[in-house]
Formats: sequence, structure tokens, C-alpha cells
Amino acid sequence: MALRIEDYGLIGDMHTAALVGIDGSIDWLCLPRFDSPACFANLLGTEENGRWRIAPTVDALATTRRYRPSTLVLETEFETAVVPITSQDRCLEADFSVNEGERVCFVLSGYLSWEEAPPPINALDAVAETEAWWRAWSGRSTYKGAWKDEVERSLITLKALTYAPTGGLVAAPTTSLPEFLGGVRNWDYRYCWIRDAALALDALMSAGYVEEATQWRDWVIRAVAGDPDDLQIMYGIAGERRLDEYELGWLAGYEGSAPVRVGNAASGQLQLDVYGELADAIYRARRLGMTAVAAALDPTQSFVLWLERHWREPDDGIWEVRGPRRQFVHSKVMAWVAADRVVKMLQESGYKGAMDELLRMRDDIHEEVCRNGFDAERNTFTQYYGSTQLDAALLLIPQVGFLPATDPRVAGTVEAIQRELVHDGFVMRYIPDKDAADGLPPGEGAFLACSFWLVNDLAMLGRLEEAQALFDRLLSLRNDLGLFAEEYDQAHQRLIGNFPQAFTHLTFIASAVALSEAADLRRSTARNR
Repeated sequence: MALRIEDYGLIGDMHTAALVGIDGSIDWLCLPRFDSPACFANLLGTEENGRWRIAPTVDALATTRRYRPSTLVLETEFETAVVPITSQDRCLEADFSVNEGERVCFVLSGYLSWEEAPPPINALDAVAETEAWWRAWSGRSTYKGAWKDEVERSLITLKALTYAPTGGLVAAPTTSLPEFLGGVRNWDYRYCWIRDAALALDALMSAGYVEEATQWRDWVIRAVAGDPDDLQIMYGIAGERRLDEYELGWLAGYEGSAPVRVGNAASGQLQLDVYGELADAIYRARRLGMTAVAAALDPTQSFVLWLERHWREPDDGIWEVRGPRRQFVHSKVMAWVAADRVVKMLQESGYKGAMDELLRMRDDIHEEVCRNGFDAERNTFTQYYGSTQLDAALLLIPQVGFLPATDPRVAGTVEAIQRELVHDGFVMRYIPDKDAADGLPPGEGAFLACSFWLVNDLAMLGRLEEAQALFDRLLSLRNDLGLFAEEYDQAHQRLIGNFPQAFTHLTFIASAVALSEAADLRRSTARNR
């Protein structure tokens, strides 16, 4: 039986990753890639579905674990009175003695059946080389804020979720860890979302990792190359477009949360916001000093031309709902971002041509959103045109520059979300009901990225003490190794959803930077009075 999600640690080689339980068991490992079939799948079933465990057969007097500083090298220590190893059916067995201070190494190797077996690995040398590599990589960080160790751990986690041959970033190394225990919202996250890649550019550039940010930008450009009609919200780690979704009936699911899914049907959805995410990422990367791509390779202008014809259409929205398409306000805001960023890139590059259509499109989107997406009676933007529902993605309105934080409509939206979407101190994405655009049974935890968005908005509104208090509470949800899942189950006080989740770590880094900048601004203002 699988452990609680927070009881797992992550190890990996930037081709694949494994989840290692605090009990010494590797309960999830796909080989040879993140998205390959699972070799060990105890996480989603039982021991019969495979695991690899090295641990004492007697109860440990104490168990401790840690990452070696600035690395992804995970150490787990068991303190026991003795170390007996006994025979078990269908298990390898060995009898040996280990004296105090002595080391015994175990190595698990995998290779394709038609290839020669790889040469033996000297485990101690491999660990030393791995540790040195990670320390050198971590040492390149330029982040000097108040949460240096925490940000470093998140950056290491993001690096570990990167597929080295292409630079693609997987949303998580797992599939079907539930958004609600016992529920059906179980999705495969072992793919690369355009949105995540765009946010990763900011996180990496803010910490000085220009080389990695450039690699991820180039992966995005290669993945989305071609007709804008064919843009997908996600791709395989090598740019694959076909991510057919099906169910694995022989796996019971994490704590009985079925079905277990492979592939992701949301890859065929229309989400207008990704065009804005892509344009914003390329624009911000240029402003942060990344070398511009050649005009022939820059996809943003062709995408905006496509948006000119399609931005008025309904879409599936950021949350990948599997119900009817709607006129989602966040999607329209991000379409505005796409137009705005292309205009700015053209202006800043010295472009002298006419931009009347782009400027008109930007103004038209802004006017329509403010007219059809705002509930004047309640002083808040809504999830979609004509809706009374709220959506945590509305918190991004000031962060992307659609409206300034000083606009009363922004403050009203923040207050409405705090009033209606904050449960037990954390932000829900939205509250599905019979009229909501979801199409799935209700039930999920608090989506942690949304709470980090609220941190940023509170900081922008000058409510720094509130922002700091929420940020500290969110930090307390990380497991003992500094890893975030996708969501938090307030009722059971535990992490849920795919793990570790890149989106959560990305928004955490953004909040750490935002809080540092807000605190610096407050100190500077106070000195100049």
C-alpha cells in the first residue's frame, strides 16, 4: 500500500524520476523516460504492481531523511537494534552482516533487452559525482532573497523535472494522484504544458539560469512551430502531439482513487490563454537579457494574427474543464496579453510599420472584458461572461498588467475571492455547482498555486503583512524535504494531487520574488519620506 504523498521524496536523472518513500521503498518509477510505462507502480496499486525497497525487516527505532545540501541526493537512515534479512516469496534475498560504520551498496540498473548489459556502477563514486554536479549547478543561482534555501530546493526540483535531451519540463513525474481522495479527477501530468514552460522562464531567469531558460524557450518554439491552428496546450517531452488518454483497469488507484489514466485528453482542448502565456514569456525573457530569436522563428506574431480571428470564440479555460466551452474571462485577459506583448516587442525593437489592427484588437478585448466579464453589483470580475461564479485565475489580472492593482475593480475581485473561494485559509480554483462549466463530479483540494497568486495580489495592494502570513502558511505545507504537491486537502490535512508539482514550485518562486521586491519598495519609500 502506498504512503501518504508527503512521505515521498524525489530522485532522478533528468530523463526520468522516482518517488522514494520514507520507508525506503521506490513506489513509482517509469523507464526509460518520464512518460514511459511504470516499472514500479505500488504508488497506484499494491506491492504486486512493483516496488524496490531497501529497509530493515524489523521496525526501525528511528527514521530520518534529508537531501544532501544543494543536491538531489536523498539520504534515508534507519536506526535498528539488529539488520536481519529474511527470505520472502518472489523476492531476491541475501544474508550478510553490516557492522557499525560499514557501507554496503545496492545498485539497480535498467537497459533495453536487446542491448548488452551496462558495466557495473561503482555506487559510491556515482553518488560523489552526482553530488558534485548538483552542487555546481546550485552554485550558479543568483537569488539572494530571504528564502534562499527554499527557493534553491524548488529550483533543484524544477531541474529534476526537466527532460535533458529536449529541455521540456514535465508538470509532474506522476499520473493519477487524485485531486480528491476516492474521486475521479485523476490525470496524467507527465507531459509539458506551454503554461508551465512560460512560467519556468521567469523562475529561471530570476535566479540567473539563462542557459536553462533559453533551452526551455527553444523547446517551446520547436514544439509549437507551424500553423497556429495546431497549437496544443501540452506536448510530450520530445514534442509529441498525440497524447491519447486511456485507463489502466488493473491498477486500483491511489487509496482507491480510480480510474488510473495514461495520456491526457486535455491536449486537444482550446485554451486561448496559452497564446498570452507564450507571448508574455518571450517578451519577459527578452527584457531579462535573453538573446532574441530570429524573426523567422518567433511564433508570437503569427499567433496574434490567429487570435485576431478567434479571440471572440469560447474555449475550455485554464482549468481544462470537460464541460461546455465558455467565454472565460481569464482566457480573454490572456488574449489581451498576447496582443499587448507583441505590440511592445515591436515598439521596443524599433518597428516602424503600422500596428493599427493590433492596437485595435488590444483595445477591443479590454473593453469587452470590462463590459461583459465584470459584475458591477458585486464589484468583481467573474469566471465567464454572464456567470455569477468566481475563478482564482482572476487574481492574475493585475499581475499581467490588464489593470493596475490600484484599480478598485482589482481590489473588489480580490475581496470577493477571499470571501467566496478561500476555505480554511486557502484558495480554491472555483466552486463547481450545477451551473458550473465543469462536467465532472465536485470535489478537490485547495489548488496551491492559486493561494500563491493571492499572496502576489495582496503584496501589490500593499497588504504586505497579510501576504507574508499566507506565504508562511503555504510554506508550512511543504513536506520535510521541501516538496509541494498540486493541492492540499484541508479536511484531512495532507497533500494531494500529482507530486511534486512544477506549477506549485514555479508560483512559490514567483511569490518569494514578489514579496522581496514589495518589502524592498516599502523600505525604499520609507527612507525617502
